[in-house]
Amino acid sequence: MLFHMLRSFCFLTALLLLPLFSVHAQQLTLPRASPHAVVMQTVGLTDITVDYHTPGVKNRPVWGQLVPYNQVWRAGANENTIISFSGDVTISNHRVPAGKYSLYVIPTSDQDWQVILNKVTTHWGAEGYDAKDDLMRMAAVPEPIAFHENLLYWFSEVRPTGARLNLAWEKRMVSIYIGVDVHTKVLQEMEKTLAAKPNDWQLLSQAADYLVQNNIQPELALRYIDRSIKLKDTYSNNWIKARLLASRNDYGTAIVYAKKAIKIGDKDDANFKAQLPSMRVSLTDWQAKAY
Repeated sequence: MLFHMLRSFCFLTALLLLPLFSVHAQQLTLPRASPHAVVMQTVGLTDITVDYHTPGVKNRPVWGQLVPYNQVWRAGANENTIISFSGDVTISNHRVPAGKYSLYVIPTSDQDWQVILNKVTTHWGAEGYDAKDDLMRMAAVPEPIAFHENLLYWFSEVRPTGARLNLAWEKRMVSIYIGVDVHTKVLQEMEKTLAAKPNDWQLLSQAADYLVQNNIQPELALRYIDRSIKLKDTYSNNWIKARLLASRNDYGTAIVYAKKAIKIGDKDDANFKAQLPSMRVSLTDWQAKAY
């Protein structure tokens, strides 16, 4: 009797454990057919990130078949392709506020493709897509390229003021230019930093140098560099003022400050020694223009 009771108990225990093993088998971690990928680029002071899944061609006809023409495509595989911006950007003269957006593409056989930024980021691909949620659409010209087995996003033409985002798959590529207003952000940070440290001659010099290099706010640059020189008279801030004056075609006064910078520079200073040849070239150029 006891034997039969034990056998029944073991049988029931085995039955109860079967679903547990079944559930466990369904939770195995396996490689996805379209692996997850993330590409991020800092442009100026703004981080731009594309989070996507990358399908392969796998000997399939892609454009017009695997990816139908004239239909909204998730521009990747599996979940939505998500593009995010840490700050406001500009795309095709459209202001795009900082945040996350679904990235869609409508490919066509003989016209420009449409690139879409949609405000809903929780859909599975194009399921539930609604054009009323579009933030913007822009035309993009498809270009022929060398064969790419896997879909790929990457950035090119990266500058402090913008970059180009490229999408390539099979033998087609489209790209969009993303602009950032980096100078506005830098000026805001300058103002905050200098308000906290108004008598730091090096910060004033750095601020003026940025403005001179980028040819913006010359009057503000002059105020910053004059304050810097008043606090500490060095070759570096005199040279910045010389360049600022030359950019305003005041070559006579630029020459005065350039000569002073060369005179007071420490001949043992590695930074000064590295700059000296180009300083002399600029001085010669300004002398020719002034006289």
